[in-house]
Amino acid sequence: MNRLLAVVGPTGAGKSRLALRLAKALDGEIVSADSRQVYRHMNIGTAKPTTEEQALVPHHLIDVVNPDEDFSLAQYQQLAYKAIEDIHRRHKLALLVGGSGLYVWSVLEAWKIPAVAPDPEFRRHLETKAAGGGEDELYQELARLDPVAAQRIDPRNVRRTIRALEVHRSAELPISRLQGKAVPSFNTLIIGLTAERQELYRRIDLRVDEMIKRGLVDEVKHLMERGYNASLPAMSGIGYKQIILFLKGEMPLADAVQQTKFETHRLARHQYSWFRLKDVRIGWFDIQKEKEAKILARLKKSYQEQA
Repeated sequence: MNRLLAVVGPTGAGKSRLALRLAKALDGEIVSADSRQVYRHMNIGTAKPTTEEQALVPHHLIDVVNPDEDFSLAQYQQLAYKAIEDIHRRHKLALLVGGSGLYVWSVLEAWKIPAVAPDPEFRRHLETKAAGGGEDELYQELARLDPVAAQRIDPRNVRRTIRALEVHRSAELPISRLQGKAVPSFNTLIIGLTAERQELYRRIDLRVDEMIKRGLVDEVKHLMERGYNASLPAMSGIGYKQIILFLKGEMPLADAVQQTKFETHRLARHQYSWFRLKDVRIGWFDIQKEKEAKILARLKKSYQEQA
């Protein structure tokens, strides 16, 4: 059976860099599991692989849609399976890499995603409510209707909250009851990268500072000039939302940068609810205790012994 190597863990742990080296060493190709890297024109703030990195190793599911286009979990899963099948057909190793838990587990656990069409009018109503300060009210409504789904969704992820409410309204059933799992058509090895919380925060802060140096402000400015406004789900991502406030004169740049760091810290903490350190399916590596070269050597040896 074909194999898939998944590299997971919190933001800032070095997943992309390790995956790039693994792909080069093991003749593999990378399938992104990042919910923000699917958007075109959003490169710096999503930590998208550079043009040079993408030239070294083929990457899939990057630059799929424009920031004003809808993109669902069902679409992601379908495209991911198509990419993985194509990689396997060419007798190469597929690497699923990213920290978006929904995306990762939808592939690894072959989720059966509810085929419920969007309800634009209902969705706009809820989006307007959320924009008016009703985010928490929407989440509490979901917790009442579907506590299982609410537990899986970050309270600040308004888009996922609205989708769960939308599915419940259309299907008259909780989304958690409509979602099932199957067995994927490949064997999976999952590895996770982790570190002490303060080390992760240090790495995140350095990365945010580097994004500013590389031109994140100009990137957001150009996106706004193209007509992509703050109300779009794509533009609500960490970093983009804060820089928009700065460009509108509603927040000093220093505050926007600091808020971006804090929000990314929070994201990293939340990612551990998707990738639990006690999950026996994940082989964890502490990046403070094991150097990248050592991790790479161990994984190469393990992979080659199983080949």
